[in-house]
Formats: sequence, C-alpha cells, structure tokens
Amino acid sequence: MARVISFSSALCWFFFFFFFSFSSLQTISQPRVNHLLTSCNNRSENFTEDSSYDTNRRSALKYLRTTSSTTPPYLSVTKGLSPDTVYGMYHCRVDITKSTCRICVRNAVTEISRSCTSQKEAFVFYEQCMVRYSDYSFFGLQELQGPNALLPSTSNFPITSRFGEKLPGKMNKLITRAASTILWPEPYFVMDKQHVNEFGSSYAVDTLVQCSPDLDPGNCTVCLRLAVQGILDCCSQSRSALNFLPKCLVRFNTSSLPPNDVVPSLGFIEGNKIFESTFIVVITASALALVGL
Repeated sequence: MARVISFSSALCWFFFFFFFSFSSLQTISQPRVNHLLTSCNNRSENFTEDSSYDTNRRSALKYLRTTSSTTPPYLSVTKGLSPDTVYGMYHCRVDITKSTCRICVRNAVTEISRSCTSQKEAFVFYEQCMVRYSDYSFFGLQELQGPNALLPSTSNFPITSRFGEKLPGKMNKLITRAASTILWPEPYFVMDKQHVNEFGSSYAVDTLVQCSPDLDPGNCTVCLRLAVQGILDCCSQSRSALNFLPKCLVRFNTSSLPPNDVVPSLGFIEGNKIFESTFIVVITASALALVGL
C-alpha cells in the first residue's frame, strides 16, 4: 500500500513539473513586438463616441484584429457607407512568422483604439507591423507626406568605415528587384545577405525592402527610395536601422561573423525555438530526477 502511495506521489510531482515547464515554455515562446510610434492625426475631422463613424471604425479594427491570424502579411478593409466610411489596413513584415504578425496586429489595434479616441485618421507602427485607418480611401496611393517610424541602432561604424558610402548602391539594387517582384504571395519583397570584409574585419549585412501590395511598381519604387533616404539622412553609419512608412519599409542589420563564417538567422523567433527545446528537456529531466523515475 505504501508503495502505491509513493508511486502516486511521484507521478504527481512529475506532472507538476511537466505542466510547470510547459506553462513556462508557452510564456517564453510568445513573440516579442516593439512599439515605435502612434500618430493620431489631429488635422483631420474628429468623430464623436457611438457615432456612425465610431461604429464603423470599431468594426474595421475588429476585422483586422480577428483576421490577422489567417491572412498575413497584408490586409485592407472597408466598413460603412459614405460619409461615414472607414478604411483600414495592416501591413506586417514578410520575414516574421504568422504568429508574430498576429500578435503585432492585435497589439497595434489595441494601441490605436486606446490612444486615438476621436480622430478620423490614425497610424500605429511597431517594429514588426503597421496598422492604420482613415476616412478616405488610401488604397493604391503613394503618400509622400505622413508619419514614419525610424529606428536606428545605438552603435555606429567607425568613421574610417566605408559602409555608409556603399549602402545607397546596395539599397538601390534591392529596390529595383523588389519593384519587379509583383507576384503573390510575397509581392514587392526582397531580403539579402552579404559577407563584407573591411580593414581586416568581417561582418554580415542583412537587408530587407518591402512595399504594401496595393501599390504599383512605380509607386513602390518611390516609397522605398524615400525610406532609404530617411535612413541615409540620419544614420547611414548605424550598424542597423529600420524605416517604416505607411506603404513600405526598409531595414538593414550588421553583425560580426562567427569563427566558422556561418551567418546567423536574423529572426529572434528561430533563436527562441532553439532555447525553448533545450529548456523543456532540462526541466523534464530535473522532474524525473526529483521523483526518482
């Protein structure tokens, strides 16, 4: 009888540690998203709470939120009749996972709903996605003026580096490639990896350019050139930078090469998955050791 009680206790401890490790794993595996900018356009007309525009706005944002899990990386929506029609859109970076896009859009919808409570036009930028709504149809338009989220790194290349001189040429080549990539499911999107040897040091350059698919190739080119110019004007010597405009984004990141010259993945999700697998094995082994199984 005593042996039965001991075995049951051991099983209880085993399942306790198993579910604890699984719960911890779920917490760790949540993708991280980084809020950059919220812009509530005070120059546009305002709406009142519970008005037709407010109802349509809430309906549009709810649609973006609930549909983000099935249709990344881009979605547009139109809700309501004129003059209270609301136009909405989200745009995720193509290099992130679907779950990261979903979480980013949901966070962005919450942020824009909470912060912009009466403006008929608003934008919210995260490092991984952008959400917006407006009282006019912006689909297919290239907006030369508007908010943008610029995120440079806190570290720069030394002044002797020629990285800043080479960056415009590299970006122009990627823009040309992206503007000609018009087929679904990933139109107007190019990623590139390159090894660079300079003054005895080696580093990897990862670059990304991307337009929202409602643009035509010409407007995509214009948008990307504006985004690149924004980076060149502020931070061409930065070791990494992101410029997110309403209709496009550019991003580059540099990192030192490991001794075997294998370029690591930029995606932090892949890195987390490796860590999580190790984590659950260690916890499970600890649980087995504690219960004597």
